[in-house]
Amino acid sequence: MLWVSGIVGMIISSVNGNNNGWVATSGIITALATLCLLSATAATRREPLDVFDDAAAERLEDQVQTLVGQGADESAVRDLVRDAMRLGRRRDAARG
Repeated sequence: MLWVSGIVGMIISSVNGNNNGWVATSGIITALATLCLLSATAATRREPLDVFDDAAAERLEDQVQTLVGQGADESAVRDLVRDAMRLGRRRDAARG
């Protein structure tokens, strides 16, 4: 509510006399409200951010290369990995 009020305050004070003091005050209120919203969102987020894990990707690639080296078809192994990743993402999405 405070964020919307700051935006409305900037618009009204710009149109009604263009008083720089009121425009700046409304802008600062809006900026502070934005920081509070961002902080609250970051603090209450339950699951970790989805980031790419290079070490896990290297381990997976090593496992794929080991299977291919033992005679498995590379395209079949990579298709299996893709299907497993899709299944895991669907399960996570259904749980979240």
